[in-house]
Amino acid sequence: MAKVKTTFFCQNCGSQFAKWQGQCTSCKEWNTIAEEVLQKPEKSSWKLESPTVQKSAKPLKINEIDASHDARLDTIDKEFNRVLGGGIVPGSLILLGGEPGIGKSTLLLQIALKLPYSTLYVSGEESQKQIKMRAERINPNSNNCYILTETKTQNIFKQISSLQPDVVVVDSIQTLHSEYIESSAGSISQIKECTTELIKFAKETATPVILIGHITKDGNIAGPKILEHMVDTVLHFEGDRNHIFRILRANKNRFGSTNELGIYEMQGSGLREVTNPSEILISKNDEELSGNTIAATIEGLRPLLIEIQALVSTAVYGTPQRSTTGFNAKRLNMLLAVLEKRAGFRLGAKDVFLNITGGISVDDPALDLAVVAAILSSNEDVAIPKDYCFAAEVGLSGEIRPVQRVEQRILEAEKLGFSKIFVSKYNKISIQPQGIKIQLVSKIEDLVFQLT
Repeated sequence: MAKVKTTFFCQNCGSQFAKWQGQCTSCKEWNTIAEEVLQKPEKSSWKLESPTVQKSAKPLKINEIDASHDARLDTIDKEFNRVLGGGIVPGSLILLGGEPGIGKSTLLLQIALKLPYSTLYVSGEESQKQIKMRAERINPNSNNCYILTETKTQNIFKQISSLQPDVVVVDSIQTLHSEYIESSAGSISQIKECTTELIKFAKETATPVILIGHITKDGNIAGPKILEHMVDTVLHFEGDRNHIFRILRANKNRFGSTNELGIYEMQGSGLREVTNPSEILISKNDEELSGNTIAATIEGLRPLLIEIQALVSTAVYGTPQRSTTGFNAKRLNMLLAVLEKRAGFRLGAKDVFLNITGGISVDDPALDLAVVAAILSSNEDVAIPKDYCFAAEVGLSGEIRPVQRVEQRILEAEKLGFSKIFVSKYNKISIQPQGIKIQLVSKIEDLVFQLT
């Protein structure tokens, strides 16, 4: 009998050690190193007893490689296509992560039921009857989706060999295990081995594979960090349980942009694509309230108009509070310092609360002017007209700096019925829209003068 080989892995970062130690020298975490059994044969492959013909691996000139037949697969989901860069690339491996209960399985089951291609949905967490119950609410008449409840990769490849699907969905990678590794499912070595087998299968057969990945309490995908390096695309499905909106972002994409954003609305019948999020992210209030402004932002190629709410009140307990939701707290402190130093507003002894409605988080610096306007509006208790919007960055000296693609922001604001947009004086604007007035400002004093 062969000697059992064991090694030690860090459960946080995946680093390997020859013996146990209290602290991982790579990620500096304590008590994360665990012993795992290794038993790898000389040949481990996804291939079975009757494998398909393997392409010969030989070097080719780049202009001799034919990629014409590898057109992207349309998922019939415009938001999913947008984030991926136009559809699923054949042979690619996509990893989708998110909080428990956020809707990862629902999203991929919905896409699998809509796809016009033969799709195999592999679940290691639910039974076929449980998946059927959810499928009846989404799309009960699908004839192209096959459901398999299995966790052993060798059995999964047997079913793939007989079915030969066009797309494979695995829910989730942490539940799979390979017979070539003796450790339990979800361990570092099992995740690496199962992902390696799926990558080899995807690349050799040009079959796209979509994986669902669990995340840790810190928000990172569970397992070794190398898992995110191995796959082609890493998607994050995020949102607030108290809101009905879900946001799909790409943290890594070898075949498209990582700046795109997909927005869904959670309903009883599944996830609905939100094609015009600006109308949803802006509240429909008839009354003009102080502290509310509209910012024109850009996410990828999509212009968005979002509502920013600010509340400025006198500090009760001596130390002022600075609280933000959906906005960078350090940037808020910077803007408050600029207002204090450059514009003369005494906000050091006041509490400031900032919120971006809809439960989304935005990092666009073009929100600065809208944030400043909302803070000043709440501080002076003067309402800003509902048909005003803002798109500019604020510098440390109080100057209003230009932002990219301002013309696209202006056209989006005009389409939604806004009458005036405040932008930097230093932006080069070649368009002359008829339905909206472009107000140019160069410093914060100009903004205060225009609004009062």
